[in-house]
Amino acid sequence: MANNRFTRRTFLKAGSAAAAGIGVSSLAMPSIAANEPIRLGVVQPFSGGLELFGGQAKLGLDLAVAEINAAGGIMGSPVELIYEDDKTDPKTSVERTLKLIQRDKVIAISGPITSANRDAMAPSIERFKTPLLYATNYEGGACGRYMFSFNTVPNQDLAKLLPFLKDNAGNSFYMFGADYIWPQKMFEVAEGIIAGQQGEVKGKEFTPFGTKEFAPVIRRITDSGAKVLVFALPGADGITFIKQAEDFGLMKNVTVAFLGFTETYLGAFGEGKGQGMYCTVPMVMNSEEPGVKDFVARVRKNAGDDKVTVSSYVMTHYNSVQALKAGLEKVGKIDQESAVDGMAGITFQAPTGEASVSATDHHTTMNMYLCKTEGLAMNTVEALGPIAPAPQCG
Repeated sequence: MANNRFTRRTFLKAGSAAAAGIGVSSLAMPSIAANEPIRLGVVQPFSGGLELFGGQAKLGLDLAVAEINAAGGIMGSPVELIYEDDKTDPKTSVERTLKLIQRDKVIAISGPITSANRDAMAPSIERFKTPLLYATNYEGGACGRYMFSFNTVPNQDLAKLLPFLKDNAGNSFYMFGADYIWPQKMFEVAEGIIAGQQGEVKGKEFTPFGTKEFAPVIRRITDSGAKVLVFALPGADGITFIKQAEDFGLMKNVTVAFLGFTETYLGAFGEGKGQGMYCTVPMVMNSEEPGVKDFVARVRKNAGDDKVTVSSYVMTHYNSVQALKAGLEKVGKIDQESAVDGMAGITFQAPTGEASVSATDHHTTMNMYLCKTEGLAMNTVEALGPIAPAPQCG
């Protein structure tokens, strides 16, 4: 759920603009000698409001590097993580990116969380020909040679979720979300899916961040008669809405499709609230799949905390480093261009099974899961199998 209050730019356009002003052929990092550390830069929010997501990313990155180094590194070279706090701020994300590339000589950068920060970083990523391992679900459309997406885009979240709800809850929908690019794009895709199943959109609206009183919109949703609420309001605002929706009785009459929901929300709504909400994710923490159970145990052991939440954000960031390793080993050379060439078209083993990166637009096909909130858990309703991202670079 990439949080972006600014207009999105594609990496392709940003890179072209950067290239117009500077000759970039000499800016790529030279190959790393055998046994020298391979530095992976991390630009994530560890302050500024989204540190919960930065912390989830760190769990996955730390485990991936610990396991790679324990097995001998990448072609004999250990991997070193260099963390930088982007403070959930686009300007800071650029400063940290340039520091990692120019001073620390990283082979790639992991992060960020928000689309605003990603887009701000795009010209530097293209100019210095440094792969970006982006592992946050987002609105889609970010393209370029150095951009790699390891989480979901709208069709992966919605293609199976909305037909399921149509069959099990009703064929009339209301859409409500925050007023920025991710909900807007999610709803745009949702409308196409709903129209394709002869459904009806009863209403669609967006709200500014920081809204505290939702009674008017709750009344509009109730009065619309919609059976399904497609909901895309992340963070504290979303929690506040669900609490108020429960108090006004909306949850008794409407089934909620909570887009971007992960285990990090569990327990936030109050006792007995937030039940029976549906979502689609690349991993469910309490899955009975052996690969997921083993992964959760390894994350917790590495973190030294047997209660820590292990959401799909942990897995997608873990996957991104494993894909980097696999790509470098495929090419047999450790430098930025080899990383790009190797990851394009790579297939690798994720905790949930096989995943693959598109050779053309660098987005990831992975297994997806339909889930439901029950008690203080998020349980799998249906394993959906692999869902490919829609083409992102027309």
